[in-house]
Amino acid sequence: MDFIDITGIESSSIIAKPSRLYYDVPVMTASPALDQHLSLLNPEQLEAVQHNSSPLLILAGAGSGKTRVITTKIAWLIGAQGADPRSILAVTFTKKAANEMAGRARQMESRAEQCRIQTFHSFGARLLRFYPEDAGLSANFTVYDDDDTVTLVSKAVPKLNRQQAARFAHKISLAKDYCLDPDSPELAEIDSTLDFPAVYRAYQNRLRGTGNADFGDLIMLPVKLLEENDRVRTAMQRRYETILVDEYQDSNAAQFRLLKALAGPGAYICVVGDDDQSIYHFRGAEIQNMLSFEDAFPGALVIRLERNYRSVSPVLSLADAVVRRNQGRLGKTLRAERGKGKKPVLAFLPDQDEETAFCAEMIEQSHNKGVLYGDWAILYRTNAQSPGFETEFLRRKIPYRVVGSLKFYEREEIKDALSWLAFMANRRDEVAFRRIINKPARGIGEVTVEKIIHTAYSSSLSFIDACREFTGGSKKAAGGIGKFIGIFDTLAALLPPAKPPEDNGTPAVMEDGMRLSAFAERLVTESGLDEYHSARDEIAGTQRLANLQELANAATLYPLSTEGLLDFLDHIELDRGMELDTSENADTVTLITLHNTKGLEFPKVIITGLESGIFPRDGKSTEELEEERRLFYVGITRAKDELYLTACARRRIYGRTEFCDPSPFLYEIDRDLVSIIGNPPPDFAGSRGGTAPPDPEQQALLNQWPKGARLFHDDYGYGTVVSRSVNNGEVVIKVVFENGGEKHFMPKYQEAALLRIGDE
Repeated sequence: MDFIDITGIESSSIIAKPSRLYYDVPVMTASPALDQHLSLLNPEQLEAVQHNSSPLLILAGAGSGKTRVITTKIAWLIGAQGADPRSILAVTFTKKAANEMAGRARQMESRAEQCRIQTFHSFGARLLRFYPEDAGLSANFTVYDDDDTVTLVSKAVPKLNRQQAARFAHKISLAKDYCLDPDSPELAEIDSTLDFPAVYRAYQNRLRGTGNADFGDLIMLPVKLLEENDRVRTAMQRRYETILVDEYQDSNAAQFRLLKALAGPGAYICVVGDDDQSIYHFRGAEIQNMLSFEDAFPGALVIRLERNYRSVSPVLSLADAVVRRNQGRLGKTLRAERGKGKKPVLAFLPDQDEETAFCAEMIEQSHNKGVLYGDWAILYRTNAQSPGFETEFLRRKIPYRVVGSLKFYEREEIKDALSWLAFMANRRDEVAFRRIINKPARGIGEVTVEKIIHTAYSSSLSFIDACREFTGGSKKAAGGIGKFIGIFDTLAALLPPAKPPEDNGTPAVMEDGMRLSAFAERLVTESGLDEYHSARDEIAGTQRLANLQELANAATLYPLSTEGLLDFLDHIELDRGMELDTSENADTVTLITLHNTKGLEFPKVIITGLESGIFPRDGKSTEELEEERRLFYVGITRAKDELYLTACARRRIYGRTEFCDPSPFLYEIDRDLVSIIGNPPPDFAGSRGGTAPPDPEQQALLNQWPKGARLFHDDYGYGTVVSRSVNNGEVVIKVVFENGGEKHFMPKYQEAALLRIGDE
């Protein structure tokens, strides 16, 4: 049913009730399907479902069954309370969640099909479709996407280049999330530059001139329409007598105002969310919407859902220890309905190579015992942490899938940098040349590119030499070609030429000990890819620049020479060729950022990179640190049965090896809540286990790896066991290798990499 203006209706089919309007539908007896679902609810869930008086905040902890509650509540309101389904509005944030909510409600009560269950933006678009003229839009308006918005900013302010226009378009979108127009005094909190209001105003004038809307308008314009137009507001408030909001912790300032404007004096409003899972402030989400709910809606009742049906109790104890440090929360304590389980493991590892090997060993050993690869998930703070795991898994033929982003070498920014590297190695690489010649844009059009390529093939020239020979084209194109040649020449001067085949000496390097990573970093800067992709980072939060820096990290293992460059490119191509079946239904390990795990669960979870500066990032404000802590909480509560945390003493960052301190979050938790293995820093030493004798399994490992035992490792060569110990139930051996390196291993998990060759 479409929106209906009912302000003038005087029909006996609407009966005035003391608190709100009900359609003339008799109170129904709950259906058998609904009765069955009600019988499955715990007391708190049932209370939340059957409440229908004052405003209600359902504070639903992780794994507490919130979707069951909100869908059952919709069915109960219709089937047991006689609410007209057309008077119910339920909103959430993704189309997938809205479809799931609608489907589950219909299973319990078929008339739920008539409810309005959709995303905030879909609701806003429908409202604007019904009242376009009142909102200042064309009757047949279209909605501009992000690219359209950037184009319109460019047309409104011609002096801006594409990157500048994209940056302003992002700021305009953020301003609309707060319902700020170009004259709002608070606009400076979004962007304090003097030209931002003028750019915003020029864009808005151009946009309104088209009669169309952008994505931000789908919330801001309905807010203004409802707040400023009495007729529309009255119609909508009478139309929707029951309003439910899922994932309320993700709502932004504009969505809060939309909710307030929709809720009439007699409306019943119910929101469901978890303040401890508010992790999208960078997208505009405001945790204050939850914390201030009781102030915004006087007389509100708060019902806490604290029974967790997902995780074992040791996992929840750790989660509680993490999040209770936050001040900005309403407070709750999850209780595990599944009972006891394995204590989480905190592994202190020497470096990120050992981290990836440790994770791979655990996964391989469990798979050998019949555990599915799909039971495992590896979580990290940023996508830039994935390539080490991808490389290690490919080498070991462990199938994996990267959720929420492309695999590392498939990402646009990585392909851009690899094309430059490939072109530096082979100046006749047409595919690489086509990708880099005009990226970032240098004014070199397709016609000019085709002429250069034709010149190269017809004259047997490399593409860079064909650029030097090219004389046609516009002045702008000639300038762009000159810039491209200058970039190439600068980089070529830094890369020693390949040694002739008869020369077996060590290739010369720009500086003694210089690695290929330094060249890769310089290439990203000289080519302009850093500025180009960092600007896109600001807009989309995709961390493209961090990925480029991680590519440089991967090049650290190769010398600065043409041979080193070729070896590096070969290594990457071999990685690509080893990819296994990673379709959604395949049995694969999941690699995923912490942000993307929300709403998911896995039997076995490993949260990696728990080091200061990695997780959390450096320089965080108190509010930002609390959100990072909530993100850690979200990651922990994804684990059903087993949880592992890893922290490295050293990590390659931007091509350099840096020493790392453990994450401050690790210092905040009670050491008794985790089993600590590996080599913690001195201030963690006191949390090691007591002096209880080893159990039979531990003793067998100690016997297998006595002091003085000789071994061989594929990566480090020959070594000798110099010490062994039992740390919180795990056997750890210390090995000194012939090259002088020193490593610690946990044979229980890493035995496959250790070949015992006997004592000498």
